[in-house]
Amino acid sequence: MLTRNCLSLLLWVLFDGGLLTPLQPQPQQTLATEPRENVIHLPGRRSHFQRVKRGWVWNQFFVLEEYMGSEPQYVGKLHSDLDKGEGTVKYTLSGDGAGTVFTIDETTGDIHAIRSLDREEKPFYTLRAQAVDIETRKPLEPESEFIIKVQDINDNEPRFLDGPYVASVPEMSPVGAYVLQVKATDADDPTYGNSARVVYSILQGQPYFSIDPKTGVIRTALPNMDREVKEQYQVLIQAKDMGGQLGGLAGTTTVNITLTDVNDNPPRFPKSIFHLKVPESSPIGSAIGRIRAVDPDFGQNAEIEYNIVPGDGGNLFDIVTDEETQEGVIKLKKPLDFETKKAYTFKVEASNLHLDHRFHSAGPFKDTATVKISVLDVDEPPVFSKPLYTMEVYEDTPVGTIIGAVTAQDLDVGSSAVRYFIDWKSDGDSSFTIDGTEGTIATNELLDRESTAQYNFSIIASKVSNPLLTSKVNILINVLDVNEFPPEISVPYETTVCENAKPGQIIQIVSAADRDLSPAGQQFSFRLSPEAAIKPNFTVRDFRNNTAGIETRRNGYSRRQQELYLLPVVIEDSSYPVQSSTNTMTIRVCRCDSDGTILSCNVEAIFLPVGLSTGALIAILLCIVILLAIVVLYVALRRQKKKDTLMTSKEDIRDNVIHYDDEGGGEEDTQAFDIGALRNPKVIEENKIRRDIKPDSLCLPRQRPPVEDNTDIRDFITQRLQENDVDPTAPPYDSLATYAYEGTGSVAESLSSIDSVTTEADQDYDYLTDWGPRFKVLADMFGEEESYNPDTVT
Repeated sequence: MLTRNCLSLLLWVLFDGGLLTPLQPQPQQTLATEPRENVIHLPGRRSHFQRVKRGWVWNQFFVLEEYMGSEPQYVGKLHSDLDKGEGTVKYTLSGDGAGTVFTIDETTGDIHAIRSLDREEKPFYTLRAQAVDIETRKPLEPESEFIIKVQDINDNEPRFLDGPYVASVPEMSPVGAYVLQVKATDADDPTYGNSARVVYSILQGQPYFSIDPKTGVIRTALPNMDREVKEQYQVLIQAKDMGGQLGGLAGTTTVNITLTDVNDNPPRFPKSIFHLKVPESSPIGSAIGRIRAVDPDFGQNAEIEYNIVPGDGGNLFDIVTDEETQEGVIKLKKPLDFETKKAYTFKVEASNLHLDHRFHSAGPFKDTATVKISVLDVDEPPVFSKPLYTMEVYEDTPVGTIIGAVTAQDLDVGSSAVRYFIDWKSDGDSSFTIDGTEGTIATNELLDRESTAQYNFSIIASKVSNPLLTSKVNILINVLDVNEFPPEISVPYETTVCENAKPGQIIQIVSAADRDLSPAGQQFSFRLSPEAAIKPNFTVRDFRNNTAGIETRRNGYSRRQQELYLLPVVIEDSSYPVQSSTNTMTIRVCRCDSDGTILSCNVEAIFLPVGLSTGALIAILLCIVILLAIVVLYVALRRQKKKDTLMTSKEDIRDNVIHYDDEGGGEEDTQAFDIGALRNPKVIEENKIRRDIKPDSLCLPRQRPPVEDNTDIRDFITQRLQENDVDPTAPPYDSLATYAYEGTGSVAESLSSIDSVTTEADQDYDYLTDWGPRFKVLADMFGEEESYNPDTVT
């Protein structure tokens, strides 16, 4: 199928492109000569029935880059078959670089490059050629494209674009171990000649490394390169073109190679014996010394683990690794005693944590050293023979009786005497004393177990040679009990019995308590007293388990005959000496139902017709009292309310008093306040003239002498009373008339807006400036001209 499609496409190109024409008889024609190199032939127009070849037959042109000649570089020539050499054909050139890089002779068709070209900047140029008739300016041939390629020369050296390089390879690697691959780039044409053929070589770095001349792969050239001997290597690589031949260009780069560490060295102690000195007073867990093994490796390959080899004294010490310094820190596990042992010797082993199996054949990666520790003597405090002393004493022991002793010794080489004394900060210091030399403890006062059953205090021992060195021990003294208190009956001391009780019925179980410290296994016994054993109404049954029961001895009891019974009970203990006591129990007779539930135990309830208890009666009476109190309170409130209403109605004078409560909005507000509301609406008449007290016209301020005893106010009131007496429109005499009087103390006189001039423009406020600094703001306010005239307030 593919072959058939290709053949079809080829036939279409041959016929449609003009390369082949229909087979028709044609006249014999002489073919043009074959074109020369760098010459484009343009065939002329032929008869319609002649076989015509393409209008352009051209070759690809080449021009040498970096041409430095004095004359333009000749590139090629255009020629048309219609050009007979008569000068009637004009050649034109267009496209990339036409006129700037390339020029054409319009008559001969010669093409020249007029400047030096760089292939790395532009490898080829695409141009278009055209043959035009000089006279008619019409194309003789169709326009066609051709390419001018810039021919490469070796003018670029190889470059390492990624250099300088950094690489690493493990130490002790075998010969030929891969390190790094470098690559150089040459900008010359790799398809033309050897200008871009690069060969690699090492200029510096031999004999440690080698490089593949074609691939640029760097490998190790020596075996067992040791990082501990030399860690850093600088290798100089050269890349040369022209296949490395003489005359080629070269470029270089640097490769910094580092040998990485492997664990090829075991740890080693710098010396075989370490001597340490430790005071015997060193606390447990403290660091008493450090040792170190040296490992020339790096990082985790140099991590060391230390262990104590089992042996003499190794169980008293422990060793751990300091992660920062890789030192072995020796710590104390148990206390040291110079008097017991003065020196310890053991071995410490140092080994690597991370081993490399490739180097096992070199031997074990561990080392051993001996540690000798000398214990230093320290002056220590006395040591008690026991960590705790426990003693016992009876509570009735006489004062001064020795109850025990403590012992402390100075274990140092130069033994010193010891002194004892009680720690006065602890309890029990006043109840006991201690002999400072012998350490014996004696009572200092009578002891009472019921008051204090145990004493806990401390005794201090100090060295005579150095009193500052002391040690302390706790003393625990238990006070033993002496049977001095008789047992007593435990609560309750009172119980009840039903009237319908039967003989042999247990009505109460009692137990005993003893203030003495009863020893284990002590028993209490219960019985009736001898005087109560004659015709007893009740008896005591001892259960032999430190409890007893009160048992009835008769059939039925009557509250009317006897309400209370007193039962004496004797209780004895089993300690030595035996102590006993008689305890009287009170038994109350109560009324019970058939099931034995107590209904009532009071004598008064016998005479009540209904079975109401005293508590129920009290509750009923309390409710009645509360209801009566509520009724009395309600009636009192009603009377008080009625009295207030009558008083209010008698004192009401609202028919004679007119209240006005409108303040208005000030002098400039003429809409919110009606001055007519101040008049009596019953006597106002339309024809009456308004009777306002008109103040004198505003004038310059004048000083008035002060009036003694307010005579001006008295005159003002007298004047207003006379005016109301003669005024037919005034309110009735029993009405209240209010007048506002400003007085004479104000320098500005009255500031009321009543009877003011119609407009503020007619008023002169210049006199305000003469009133002094207190009225400066007011003078500035009214001294300015207003843009509006407010209505006059009436």
